Amino acid sequence: MLKRDDAGHGRKTGSTTGAGAPAPSDRNSLTIGPDGPILLHDVHFLEQMAHFNREKVIERQPHAKGSGAFGVFETTEDVSAWTKAALFQKGVKTDMLARFSTVAGEQGSPDTWRDVRGFSLKFYTSEGNYDLVGNNTPIFFVRDPMKFPHFIRSQKRLPDSGLRDNHMQWDFWTNNPESAHQVTYLMGPRGLPRTWRHMNGYGSHTYMWVNAKGERFWVKYHFHTDQGMEFFTNEEAKAMAGSDSDYHRRDLFEAIERGEHPSWTLSVQVMPFEEAKTYRFNPFDLTKVWPHADYPLHRVGRMTLNRNPSNFHAEIEQAAFSPGNIVPGIGLSPDKMLLGRAFAYNDAQRNRIGANFHQLPVNQPKVPVQSYMFDGPMAYHHSGNAPVYAPNSGGRSWADETGPVDDGWEADGEMVRSAYTLRADDDDFSQPGTLVREVFSEKDREALVDQVAGSLLGGVREPVLGRAFQYWKNIDPEIGRRIEEKVRASTAPEPAEGMGDAGMHA
Repeated sequence: MLKRDDAGHGRKTGSTTGAGAPAPSDRNSLTIGPDGPILLHDVHFLEQMAHFNREKVIERQPHAKGSGAFGVFETTEDVSAWTKAALFQKGVKTDMLARFSTVAGEQGSPDTWRDVRGFSLKFYTSEGNYDLVGNNTPIFFVRDPMKFPHFIRSQKRLPDSGLRDNHMQWDFWTNNPESAHQVTYLMGPRGLPRTWRHMNGYGSHTYMWVNAKGERFWVKYHFHTDQGMEFFTNEEAKAMAGSDSDYHRRDLFEAIERGEHPSWTLSVQVMPFEEAKTYRFNPFDLTKVWPHADYPLHRVGRMTLNRNPSNFHAEIEQAAFSPGNIVPGIGLSPDKMLLGRAFAYNDAQRNRIGANFHQLPVNQPKVPVQSYMFDGPMAYHHSGNAPVYAPNSGGRSWADETGPVDDGWEADGEMVRSAYTLRADDDDFSQPGTLVREVFSEKDREALVDQVAGSLLGGVREPVLGRAFQYWKNIDPEIGRRIEEKVRASTAPEPAEGMGDAGMHA
């Protein structure tokens, strides 16, 4: 067992691989230059993610508690200038599945705990399945996937008591200032949506769109609820957690049963390909939003949920999503979190529901499949006695694309472990500060102070407590001052409303 050595924090030899060799980095994945793609031979990153995906069995690691419904997406606008994807051509209707979830709570946890909500979509398109796996916030806590297992563990349970711990959460957040933007969203109204029907959804990452001419664009997805956004107060959420822990699941199911089919309008922000190279901050950083003044929203279509599952386990629990499932006209981007998730999600499904999870009815595409994935546990569909290798002389076709790809980008530079290259407006606190001052109302700011102060009173100790005060002063000096005064003045600290086992998990 490794001995604890506080003086070793941040040292090059501060941790090891599972084989005992010095680990290269627990903070940064290996990329081509600071802005380039993650490399397949970053063995430490792949081992970290593969092990993380197998820490638990059956239940999803994050996003364990959730439910969903089926529906249809209709493209109502002409966006063919930006993408050739079949589902995004005007007038096309595509069957789809949506799953909503909390991030940190286990399957038996209440729906109404304060948390980020998962917003996962599967489109059964005429070109294969396209998955868009996002949240009800447009950003995330970290920008490098190497940190993702560490982040999730910090929101789960202590190794000794098995209890959730505010100190552990704030220790991680204050040691990773890039989390400030998402933490501000979490501590604000969006941390407690009244129902899934009354919250927005976002692709969060930057994706690529490619049109029929081969022209490339960067896009961000925004699904705005047509029901209007509504939120619980801490008191309402806590009461609902005790009276109906499945409230969000029940609300969605019963609304659809009544014929009240919820819908969301999809819009996208579009950035010309070349502008990403010189934009004032890195547009692939998952902790940042693109200002609408620079890149306005363009309407695409509407998603409507109109059918409940007939069997929850078969159609919701066994549903498998991955941002790596893309179709022609849509591509990934240099967003490191997106590239890491493109591997990790399907790998997690192989561990959770088996090597042939894609053959389950809910995950099957509605187009013919011609794949060289062969045999394995629970294989149902197969290729008979056709050749199982490529190339072959038996008449079975195979893919053979060579040369530049239409959904790719250029990357050059040394192999490094580094955050993105800093640009003029790259910092961790400006955008959350703008959120607090210009988006939140005074009522929202008062609730934010109460929420954060309450969570810090829930067992957060020095030196983490002092770092947390400075964290919020960096976001907004006045808000930070009010939070510190509230905490310092308290002589009888009590657990925060909607916190701890009653509900602050992110």
